[in-house]
Amino acid sequence: MTKSATVSKKSRKQHSPEFRSEALKLAERIGVAAAVRELGLYESQLYAWRSKIQQQKSDYLKNKLNVG
Repeated sequence: MTKSATVSKKSRKQHSPEFRSEALKLAERIGVAAAVRELGLYESQLYAWRSKIQQQKSDYLKNKLNVG
C-alpha cells in the first residue's frame, strides 16, 4: 500500500531590490551580524545579495570595456 506524500510548500518571503540595497548599506555601516539581527535575515542571505551585486557590477564593467 502506498501513501500519497504531501509536500508542504513554505512560502518564501521575497524582498524588493530597494530593501536589499538598504540592507547592504546598513550592513556596511553597522556590520553584517548587527544588520541581520535588526532586519531578521540570515547572514548567508545578505552575503548572497552582496555577491550577486558584485557579480553584476563586474559583468557590466567587462561588457562596457569590450564594447567601448
